[in-house]
Amino acid sequence: MGWEGQAVEYRPLGDTGMLAGEIGLGCEGMLEDGCRVAEMLLDAGAEGGINYMDLFLPNPDLHEVLGRVLRGRRDQFLIQGHIGSAWRDGQYVRTREIGEVRGAFEGLLARLHTDWMDVGMIHYVDSMEDWHGIINGPVAEYARGLLKEGRIRAVGMSSHNPKVALAAAESGLIKVLMFSVNPCYDLLPASEDIDTLWDPASYAGGLTNMDPAREKLYAACQRLGVGIAVMKAFGGGMLLGGGSPAGLALTPCQCIHYALTRPAVATVLSGARTVEELHQCLRYGEAGESERDYAEAFARMPKFAWQGRCIYCGHCAPCPAGIDIAGLTRLFHQESAQGGARER
Repeated sequence: MGWEGQAVEYRPLGDTGMLAGEIGLGCEGMLEDGCRVAEMLLDAGAEGGINYMDLFLPNPDLHEVLGRVLRGRRDQFLIQGHIGSAWRDGQYVRTREIGEVRGAFEGLLARLHTDWMDVGMIHYVDSMEDWHGIINGPVAEYARGLLKEGRIRAVGMSSHNPKVALAAAESGLIKVLMFSVNPCYDLLPASEDIDTLWDPASYAGGLTNMDPAREKLYAACQRLGVGIAVMKAFGGGMLLGGGSPAGLALTPCQCIHYALTRPAVATVLSGARTVEELHQCLRYGEAGESERDYAEAFARMPKFAWQGRCIYCGHCAPCPAGIDIAGLTRLFHQESAQGGARER
């Protein structure tokens, strides 16, 4: 059964010159059923207007399937290919060994039968030590070379740590961030340990308002023209069920809308494992304001509180003077996070 809803809308991916659909396609679910679901997800996504795809998984079987499926329509998709994600002894590994980094990326291009990736995404950088080693070492040099040769259109980086992501955004090299954004993660302080994002102990004491490091990151990306591709918008599914750390389940539409109302966000990557799950995300395009609204849900969360803080939900609209209150408040927060107003 095909998709009959409204096509996704498109947003600038920072200052890269690329336009990404608000709903994108993650790749983890493509491994289902021996990678046979990959073709169905790609076809369903294209039919619904999806034009942006992440490919962090280095599984060569998946690449072979996608290479076949993409024949004749490579230009329809913007693809994030990861630099530093490799396949070793039948297992995914994160690597900084430059020979392995280069071999894995060249292999990705070859199996996809393409000469370029739209974004060369430096893979999974969560510690400042790792970032310093990358930016001052052969991995960044390799990425710069790919950019100069036209084999990538922009350099990106994936991270779960807002402080590391901010350093990358401010470096001038990174133009796209793949970052984890959702209402629960946004309340947590920066950490070099990704497990804190899932650990119930991180939420046990109750949390109030967005962590300042995350707010500063979003503001900086908006100011610097760094586009954000959102991963883990549903927290691996935990926000959608009874085990939500907020004590209240959210809907896919609410999670997507929350992510898309953060500054600099261009696309939310769906980790769908079935076509129906992908269609649930695509329904965001035809959802009304009440379906997208997350403010009421936030007010009912027993464990979290957003007190005295604008969350850009638009409940103050319509303003009788026609002022975009949420938009102006977001701009104010961006400037405040950067230490004051900048000249325009």
